[in-house]
Amino acid sequence: MSALHRLLLASSIASCLALATLSGSASAGAPSKSDIAGVLANPSRSAADKERDARDKPAEVLALAHFKRGDTVADLLSGGGYYAEILSGIVGPKGKVLLVNNTGYENFGKKGLATRLADNRLPNVQHIVGPSDALGMGENTLDGAVIVMSYHDLYWVDEKEGWPKVDAGQFLDQVTRALKPGGVLLVVDHSAKEGTGSADAQTLHRIDEKFAIADFRKHGLEWEAAIPVLRNADDDRSKNVFDPAIRGKTDRFVHLYRKPK
Repeated sequence: MSALHRLLLASSIASCLALATLSGSASAGAPSKSDIAGVLANPSRSAADKERDARDKPAEVLALAHFKRGDTVADLLSGGGYYAEILSGIVGPKGKVLLVNNTGYENFGKKGLATRLADNRLPNVQHIVGPSDALGMGENTLDGAVIVMSYHDLYWVDEKEGWPKVDAGQFLDQVTRALKPGGVLLVVDHSAKEGTGSADAQTLHRIDEKFAIADFRKHGLEWEAAIPVLRNADDDRSKNVFDPAIRGKTDRFVHLYRKPK
């Protein structure tokens, strides 16, 4: 091995050790996948939610964000609140979850929400409903947020279904404002073919992940990490996500973004 090769190898090892140290310090106090699995095992969770766990793998997905007890986290365009309930268990009684819907998502999820929030069974969850561009989350209030299979709907329009055109830029700007410096946004969505941008949101309910990275960056959030836990190479990304042939088995990207400190 030449001296140059030894130098490059030593540099590479040092970089890896530095990254490992940073990763460890960043996640100190954060729940592991097994900790989140304990939240998922809560006997008060519904059978429907537990069935969904098998296909959506929330323990693996949420472990990427390193949410911890005491955090304030928003579940954006939450619909029926599946993720909000899991986050409620992760952040604990001293933490807070904002279950955030616009009118369209509230109407979509209202039946499930009535049961989920009945009798104050999730006391650390605050239910917020408002217009897409003014959801009232404040400024520098959130340690983190999630938007799961809802981001593409910022680029979908169907007046008959009660979904008027959304100003995606205003929506994302308010999310960035609400995050504290260093706060994170976890994004899960149905992957569209590369190069399609946001076009397939209207027809297939999918979105191009490279478009997503550029979109969030444009609105002040930096891409930090991705995991392949919901990838499906058998999905050619040509079908509508509600097509029975692919429903529940789409190729999905899982991204983590961070607001700079």
